[in-house]
Amino acid sequence: MKRRDFNQLLSKGLIGSGLIGPIAFAKTGSATGLEKKLGIALVGLGSYSTYQLAPALMDTEHCYLAGIVTGTKEKEKIWKEKYSIPERNIYNYENFDTIADNDDIDIVYVVLPNSMHSDFSIRAAKAGKHVICEKPMAVSVAECDAIIDACEKAKVKLSVGYRMQSDPYTNEVKKHIREKTFGEPLFVSSDAGYISRGNPNQWRLNQDLSGGGALVNMGVYSIQTSIYGTGSNPISVSAQEFSTRPEYFKDTDETITAQFEFPNGAAGHMFTSHNANGNRLKVHCSDGWFELDPAHSYGPISGRTSKGNVISFPHRSQQALQMDDFAKHILTGSTNVAPGAMGKRDMIIVEAIYKSIKKDGAKQILDLGTMGIVT
Repeated sequence: MKRRDFNQLLSKGLIGSGLIGPIAFAKTGSATGLEKKLGIALVGLGSYSTYQLAPALMDTEHCYLAGIVTGTKEKEKIWKEKYSIPERNIYNYENFDTIADNDDIDIVYVVLPNSMHSDFSIRAAKAGKHVICEKPMAVSVAECDAIIDACEKAKVKLSVGYRMQSDPYTNEVKKHIREKTFGEPLFVSSDAGYISRGNPNQWRLNQDLSGGGALVNMGVYSIQTSIYGTGSNPISVSAQEFSTRPEYFKDTDETITAQFEFPNGAAGHMFTSHNANGNRLKVHCSDGWFELDPAHSYGPISGRTSKGNVISFPHRSQQALQMDDFAKHILTGSTNVAPGAMGKRDMIIVEAIYKSIKKDGAKQILDLGTMGIVT
C-alpha cells in the first residue's frame, strides 16, 4: 500500500474500524520514519516461534509477521486466525520455494531442527529472501559456508538468531571491555544450561536432527559470552565431556566444560549442560570485575560490578530487538550484529571442542584471526 492510499483510508476512519488487516498497515512505515516495515515468514512453528518470535513480532518497529511455513494443517488454521495471516502467505515444506513470488515476504526466519537449517536457508536465499537462521547456524562448518555462499550469490542479507547480540546488557559488557572500565580482562567464566526432563524422544536429543547436544544448543551462549567478555577470539580450546544420565542422553552430549586461551593472555572457562542449570557470565579484570546473573535467559537480565554498581536496563523482548536490528540493517545499511561469519566462527569452535573431547582433552589451536568478526 502506498502512503497516499494509506492516508486516504485513515481520513475515512477505515484503519480504526479494522477494515484493513495488519499486512496493509505494516507495510506503511513506522514511528522512526522508515518507509517500510519488512515482512517476516517463520519457517517452523515449534515452541520458540509460538511463544517467543510471534509475540515479539507484535512489538517490533521495523518488521512484522507476514507469513508462516509449517507441515501441520492444524497449525495453519490456528495461526491464520490468531495473526490474520492471508491464505496466500501460508506455505508448507513442499511448496516453500514458491515463496519467491510473494512480495509480502522480505525475510525468511528458519526455526527448524538444526540439521534442516542449511537446506531451508539456502532455499530461502535462492528465492530472493533475506535470511535469519536460528542458532546454531548449522551442524558443520561446511554447511555454514554453503549458507554464506548461497546468500552472497543471491545478494541477500544473512543473520544468525543470536538474540543476545541485540540485548543492552551485552552491549554494556562490550563497552566495559572496550573502554577498559575495570582494566584488562584476565579471566572469564560463562555457564549456560538447563535440566532436560520428560521427553527423551525430543529432536534436541537426536543427533541426526540436532547435530549435537548441550554444546550446540546452550553452549553457543557460553562461547559467545566468553568472546565478548574478553573482546577477542580465542586462540585455543581444550574440552571435557561428562554424563551422569546416559540412559536419557543416549545420542547427544549432556555436559561439557572447555577452557579457552585468548591473545592477550586471558583465560576462559565455559560450562554447558542439558542436566544442570547455568546462566551466568563473570569477567575478572586487572582492576575489578563485573557479572551478569542471569546472563542468557529471555530476561530480565541482571548484573553488578565490583564498584557496587547494578547493571540494569528496562526489559524489552530480545527477539524483537534482534529482528528489528536485522530489518534496520537491510533498510538502512546499519551494522549486522549477528552475521553469518559469526555463526561460522562459533561452529569452528564447536567442532574444535568436539575434537578435543575425542582426543582426551588435547588442546586445539584456533586460527580465527581472519574471520573479520571479533565480538
